[in-house]
Amino acid sequence: MAHYFIKQVFILSGHHSLSRYPLNRFSVAPMLDWTDKHCRYFHRLLTKQALLYTEMVTTGAILFGKGDYLAYNEQEHPVSLQLGGSDPVALAKCAKLAEERGYDEINLNVGCPSDRVQNGRFGACLMSDAQLVADCVKAMQDEVAIPVTVKTRIGIDEQDSYDFLCQFIETVMPYCHTFIVHARKAWLSGLSPKENREIPPLDYLRVYQLKQDYPDLTIAINGGIKSLTEAQEHLKYVDGVMMGREAYQNPIVLSQVDQMLFGCQNAPISGIEAVQAMFPYIEQQLLAGTPLNHICRHLLGIFNGQVGARQWRRYLSENATKKGADVTTMERALEYLQS
Repeated sequence: MAHYFIKQVFILSGHHSLSRYPLNRFSVAPMLDWTDKHCRYFHRLLTKQALLYTEMVTTGAILFGKGDYLAYNEQEHPVSLQLGGSDPVALAKCAKLAEERGYDEINLNVGCPSDRVQNGRFGACLMSDAQLVADCVKAMQDEVAIPVTVKTRIGIDEQDSYDFLCQFIETVMPYCHTFIVHARKAWLSGLSPKENREIPPLDYLRVYQLKQDYPDLTIAINGGIKSLTEAQEHLKYVDGVMMGREAYQNPIVLSQVDQMLFGCQNAPISGIEAVQAMFPYIEQQLLAGTPLNHICRHLLGIFNGQVGARQWRRYLSENATKKGADVTTMERALEYLQS
């Protein structure tokens, strides 16, 4: 049974949309140190329909950390919180807190292969203990009414057969109807997280087969997707597409999501319009003490391939860290694109 997102989503312009597509039809992947609240705010200006994910947040950070690890902007909806953890009780507490804060979905990380994540006994290593994953998801689902989903790999280490993947899915599926599947296996030792995104070969056909064999599940595909044309092709075989680094490094691709994948008729926003639409937010954040470079680093790739893009990036890289850097700094950088 697919989860459908049917609440009204209010965007900065004051307009709203009512979508009956699966919530995960298109999403921007959770990326540590990248998809923070400033990044998500910018991405939401580019697409009203895509599901946005937080960076992975551990249960320990939420329950015992000094900061507010659940903070986000209301304009980000629909937005999903990705949790890292393996203690069902702690995950359930965090899921409840997230629901109370208004998140639209909870996602459990069963895909990250880093040593730090493994040492905390969460991420991809959990694929070897499907029953624990099932217990974690059940504990969260018992506490919240919003969807609880799982982001996973197609396998780990030598456990990379299709039967292994199916056994994992079948163990967890009584409590989870949506799986986002990174179409690469993960090597838990010997490869860095970066290498785990590049070296294990992609196997999209295995994810397609998963959808064919479990038609009642919502299956989204992730890994190596670099264009919306590719996304359209994947959507012939699965329910959703998750785009990662391409969406971050070349964010203008998101400006076409609503038209190409959701059938919206409005004209896509331009890169310059999106940057200018960030100005009120930037001014607000500066008043709150946020340095300009913490925000504008997410905007550096918006003009990739355009005349003036290199000067735009260079100017911001050299000036956004300076004392007193503000919206005027952004305006001056934009002059390289408008000359």
